[in-house]
Amino acid sequence: MPRPIQAVVHTQALRHNLQAIRRSAPDARVWAVVKANAYGHGIERVFEGLRGADGFALLDIGEAQRLRALGWRGPILLLEGAFELRDLEWCSRLDLWHTVHCEAQIEMLAAHKTHVPQRVFLKMNSGMNRLGFVPSQYRAAWTRLNALPQVDEISLMTHFSDADGPRGIAHQTTAFEATTADLPGERCIHNSAAVLRHPLHTGGTGVVGPTSDWVRAGIALYGSSPDHPAHSAGDWGLQPAMTLCARIIATQTLEAGDAVGYGSAFVAERPMRIGVVACGYADGYPRICPSGTPVLVDGVPSCTVGRVSMDMLAVDLTPVPLSGDGSEVTLWGGATNTAVLPIDVVAEAAQTLGYELMCALAHRVPVQVEN
Repeated sequence: MPRPIQAVVHTQALRHNLQAIRRSAPDARVWAVVKANAYGHGIERVFEGLRGADGFALLDIGEAQRLRALGWRGPILLLEGAFELRDLEWCSRLDLWHTVHCEAQIEMLAAHKTHVPQRVFLKMNSGMNRLGFVPSQYRAAWTRLNALPQVDEISLMTHFSDADGPRGIAHQTTAFEATTADLPGERCIHNSAAVLRHPLHTGGTGVVGPTSDWVRAGIALYGSSPDHPAHSAGDWGLQPAMTLCARIIATQTLEAGDAVGYGSAFVAERPMRIGVVACGYADGYPRICPSGTPVLVDGVPSCTVGRVSMDMLAVDLTPVPLSGDGSEVTLWGGATNTAVLPIDVVAEAAQTLGYELMCALAHRVPVQVEN
């Protein structure tokens, strides 16, 4: 029989999270960001849940091809743009929009032979210092692009470094708006954290904030809070789009002083039962997770004991005395009894982010899609 571990992608949760983004940005169009194979969920698996978005944003031509093969005919944006001239040929062939963040990409466009001008998103480095033209160079880049017959509409873009923290976005929106105030084109500036934490301009009598005609929804679509631990996913009304669960394949009864796992990293202080679970770091569960990392056993809160090994980890069965061989262990996501273990809680124990756990799901873990 198959090893008793699986991941589940929840289509309805994806739809729910997309609607949560729309409620926070009611006047904006939404990019569903599906880079990194939809944050480890699988583009083909999330497509039905996210096809209500206005467009998809990603990095790779191959991922764009997969979306077109699924029947998507709407906008697709390459977030890092073209890496070489032939990428622009694919942009023409697949009708892709793409980011321009450096002089080399403008030069590629000038050399590109096409009968159909392309939609581009000109990126400003407004303070993150990763990709984009600094404000003093931005208008000159816009002028060069605007003069090219290969370019159709130019949208204006930036990315926030501190939307999830106390510094906020004001320092970057000030730079962006001062530089682009009289330039035509749609704006695309808000990511998940900015959408949830920093209201957009409504265009009416409601809350006034920076304008973003397009918002880029990434981590929030997958049910992870962009600013954990300040806010949980539940605080933002988000549902987990992925569950990782396995079953207990053995139990052990320990006496006080007995050790568990490699390095005897956990030593029992009292008699206890533990369950050995068919999940380890080769499945994508972080090896760095210490004893005490939360899990759900048959939907009841418990925790890990000892070090995570390649194929197994151990959990404390004290809170669930009737559990044993075959019992369900939820490593993150939703249990059968509807209890939820947020991925951000596990990521915090691993000193990382929910993003990394999602993206690290191993190929050997079977994945089921549920509506």
